[in-house]
Amino acid sequence: MKATGTLESWQDVPSAHVAARNVDVWLPPGYAANPHRRYPVLYMHDGQNLFDPSLSYYAQTDWGVDEAMTKLIAEGRVREAIVVGVWNTPLRLQEYMPRKPVTGDSLPIGVEGMGELPASGIVSDAYLAFLVDELKPFIDRTYRTRRGRDDTFVMGSSMGGLISLYAVAEYPQVFGGAGAVSTHWPIGNGVVIDWLATHLPDPRTHRLYFDHGTATLDAQYAPFQQRMDALVRARGYVEGGNFMTRVYEGAEHSERAWRQRVDVPLQFLLGTK
Repeated sequence: MKATGTLESWQDVPSAHVAARNVDVWLPPGYAANPHRRYPVLYMHDGQNLFDPSLSYYAQTDWGVDEAMTKLIAEGRVREAIVVGVWNTPLRLQEYMPRKPVTGDSLPIGVEGMGELPASGIVSDAYLAFLVDELKPFIDRTYRTRRGRDDTFVMGSSMGGLISLYAVAEYPQVFGGAGAVSTHWPIGNGVVIDWLATHLPDPRTHRLYFDHGTATLDAQYAPFQQRMDALVRARGYVEGGNFMTRVYEGAEHSERAWRQRVDVPLQFLLGTK
């Protein structure tokens, strides 16, 4: 389905915590026609890959989030919602790697040929401060949002999955759910899983989505995700309720693969109540 709604782009949004970056905001089709209505908000990382294939840095393929949301809203499968695409920067790895799980001086990135990430360069706490203390207040001032935890979600893929989980763990009062797509667990040999074991948010108030494929980089993820799933269940999350985990056979680690299944996490986080 052809995308409707409105895409607004904010260039070089400043921050006291991290480098300025672009932010795209997709408003649902009924936004302008309903001036008194307020909307839930989904914050997504790697924003340049979400809406416009000409901006995507992978094979000119975007996630098609605007098309997916248009279709899901028209079919009554998700609530009308605002999607905020936060662009990444050259420090993507340093901004998306959760800082608190790291105890050593460096950690293996978990991708052949990429070596190690020095712990001293990790700035994910500053990135989350930007999201929570600067960007969210700006979005809430500028648009008609539903500001509470139950209407605020975060989602990303690969390293974006890690930072989404870190966000909901560090700011459980802000984010009510996280979508972690093809999460890059191998960085640090699963150190983030070990940390999340004691930092998952309350299952009575939060929702967690996970998935991965079985090809290319995703071929590494199954044993890590199985460990994570066991921890989530032990914390009291219930699959089919506030927890979903999926394996997509043959799916690779790419925007093309995520585009094909983005409707699943969107429905999980924004499904009609």
